[in-house]
Amino acid sequence: MSWPPIRPELAGIEPYGAPQLPLDQVPVQLNVNENPYGPSPECVADIAAAVAAAAATLNRYPDREFTELRTALAAYLSRDAGPSGAGIAPEQVWAANGSNEVMLQLLQAFGGPGRTAVSFAPTYSMYPEYARDSMTEWVAGRREDDFSLDLAKARALVEEVRPSVVLLPSPNNPTGTALPPEAVDVLCRAVGEAGVVVVDEAYGEFRRAGVPSALELLPSHRNLVVTRTMSKAFAGAGLRLGYLAADPAICDAIRVVRLPYHLSALTQAAALAALRHAPELLGKVDELRAERDRLVTWLKEQGHDVAESDANFVLFGSFADRHAVWQGLLDHGVLIRETGPDGWLRVSVGTSEEMRAFRQALTSVTVTETGRVTA
Repeated sequence: MSWPPIRPELAGIEPYGAPQLPLDQVPVQLNVNENPYGPSPECVADIAAAVAAAAATLNRYPDREFTELRTALAAYLSRDAGPSGAGIAPEQVWAANGSNEVMLQLLQAFGGPGRTAVSFAPTYSMYPEYARDSMTEWVAGRREDDFSLDLAKARALVEEVRPSVVLLPSPNNPTGTALPPEAVDVLCRAVGEAGVVVVDEAYGEFRRAGVPSALELLPSHRNLVVTRTMSKAFAGAGLRLGYLAADPAICDAIRVVRLPYHLSALTQAAALAALRHAPELLGKVDELRAERDRLVTWLKEQGHDVAESDANFVLFGSFADRHAVWQGLLDHGVLIRETGPDGWLRVSVGTSEEMRAFRQALTSVTVTETGRVTA
């Protein structure tokens, strides 16, 4: 018997993680979709003061229900909830340590042995890992060549498999593709009372004008869950705060599987302080959108295939040897992500200076017919 006695299906699996390299070695890091603009000194000071105040109470457990934070998150989400005026109530909100923990808790509550989770590839590579870790069967349908969903095919798969959980990122990672509201409506109806439909809006704040949030559909479907994160648009990747909006009964179900006091007092304090500075932290979103659109136009002008993006990243290709292109860029001091369909690469949207460096590096890396890369 091999050691340690890990579950057989986990043996030999490499842990998930994008490459992390020191900034002094790779000055332009565009591989994990971070917001390149950090918080202002005023925001940092407010967060520090809030954390210091919370630190004085560390001998006590934190608010298990994080009531103040749920109220603040509900107020923020209500801005995207549509013209109905209903808004989002605090009891409709749940939060955890990053949207990764939110997703895992959803699979723990609604997946499990004898149940199935469905998504449509290419999609976020952690989804099948959430299913594996919660012992949920994983089924992946396929997206079309332009990375959109054929709703008839998607509905047919749901009706055949009868999943307990459907995971629909919008915008999709790694393609950046947003879902139209009718796709969410169709699949919520197809799943019915047998499961939940999770629309992962980790990049929702970056969507183009006129693209609605799935939050607008919450009053119509009690099996709908919409997840968000403070890692991307809020420039809070180091904060580790993800959250969702759903029917209160779904939040109550998640409370059954959550670990006690899962959100520390320091996390709650820092998140509340960041929300007080939402206008500032979100202030660069329009600039990043514009930079993204310029990047899409430039990549097309260079003859690349480009996925239309509503996120803060762009998927482009296709290359006979994408790893060689990735390595060529790294050799020029630019780190992007080797992910997505074969032959494609994903680049995060950075500052104008970082995007200039990326364009110069990509221009200097040419691909021959055999896929060999030369500088």
